[in-house]
Amino acid sequence: MTTSKKAENVRDVIRYLQKFKNALLVIYLDDKTIGSPLFSSHIRDIAFLHQAGLKVVLIPGARQRIDEVLNNANIKWSYNENFRVTSQEAMPLIKMAAFDVSNIVMTSLAANNITAVIGNWVRARGRGVLNGFDFGTAGEIDKLDTDVIRTVLNDGLIPIFPCIGWNAAGHPYNISSMHLAKQVAINLKADKLFFMMFDEEINSERYLIPEGFSLSESGNIPAMNLEEVDEFIEKNSSAGQEIKNLLKASQEACRAGVTRVHILDGNIDGVLPCEIFSGLGSGTMIYTGNYGKVRKMVQTDIPSVLSIMRPFVEKGKLLPRTEAQLSATLEDYIVFELDGGVHACAALHSYSDGQAEIAAVAVDENYAHIGIGPKLMESLITQAKNQKASSIFIMTTQTADWFEKLGFKEDSIDSLPAERKEIWTPQRNSKVFRLN
Repeated sequence: MTTSKKAENVRDVIRYLQKFKNALLVIYLDDKTIGSPLFSSHIRDIAFLHQAGLKVVLIPGARQRIDEVLNNANIKWSYNENFRVTSQEAMPLIKMAAFDVSNIVMTSLAANNITAVIGNWVRARGRGVLNGFDFGTAGEIDKLDTDVIRTVLNDGLIPIFPCIGWNAAGHPYNISSMHLAKQVAINLKADKLFFMMFDEEINSERYLIPEGFSLSESGNIPAMNLEEVDEFIEKNSSAGQEIKNLLKASQEACRAGVTRVHILDGNIDGVLPCEIFSGLGSGTMIYTGNYGKVRKMVQTDIPSVLSIMRPFVEKGKLLPRTEAQLSATLEDYIVFELDGGVHACAALHSYSDGQAEIAAVAVDENYAHIGIGPKLMESLITQAKNQKASSIFIMTTQTADWFEKLGFKEDSIDSLPAERKEIWTPQRNSKVFRLN
């Protein structure tokens, strides 16, 4: 990695630290992650986030520990609609197992000099008998004591939620940790909700990818909006119920006001800070609103744009440009912004004969695979047509194939506007491609 790229990565971290200072993160850790060799590393990362000023709430899953305790006691259980169904005799053991797991998390945080507190902040009610089926000890969330939770957060502590809720009479119920994480994020108006699932990646190896979805270099889907989640679920109708429940919970959280939900693989070291402090992250983000946007370039974007252009200039794909040149033609440029960072640029230059040139198309190599380039081209083509351009052309030395895919066809140098032909040189020998 070059020094320039390292510097840009550091700038990303600084920008995200500023963006998420005092942000509230709700993090669900499934029990496979808690039982994995990477658990201590994940806890260390959570401690770093807390020490950096982000507020953290943890919801640990306890399914495996509850299974173990009930098996040892020879108590049978079943699942119905993803709820564990047991007799009342199981409840003391379920409660013990849930708090055991929460204590493991709290102890690990203490080893990183972080104080956490396990609380009974969940008011619950029994699911009761539905369509003749008795759900026994399975419960649903009735209310969360958000005022007390916020007090705990403001005191600099990390709240930990075991998967137990109590009714007004003090009767305990077993509730879904995944559902609890979703509801806590909604009620606390969290900035981000994370589901850390061990060995779970939404990628092309495990799932069918709908047409038009962008993939990361490793083959996973970096982001989906709510409509794309529906497409993905429909395409993977035969997939396991857990991933469907996870995606639906993510959708519900987003629709209820949580801006972004992230699904992370707990089997990847450093996955949490990488997801937070980089534009593309390392998991899959479910989001509402505009994830990335094309906008006009402003003066303060110029250093970032020059940095994006630099590798292309060095390879001879772009002509060198100075800060003064960009400043003088500022109105011609657009950029692609993601979470406050600029990761691509392009320009539309108009000529006296009515022709328009798309130029300076450059995309940060880390973002080249998510379809930014075509978005920039589409935006500028639309702009040129709105301006009644008589024709649209580009000049290139090494990227003819890419432009041909977008519908451009080779044309002669003689077709160029007079002022553009004047600066063409046989030494560079750029080719002309025109949109038909």
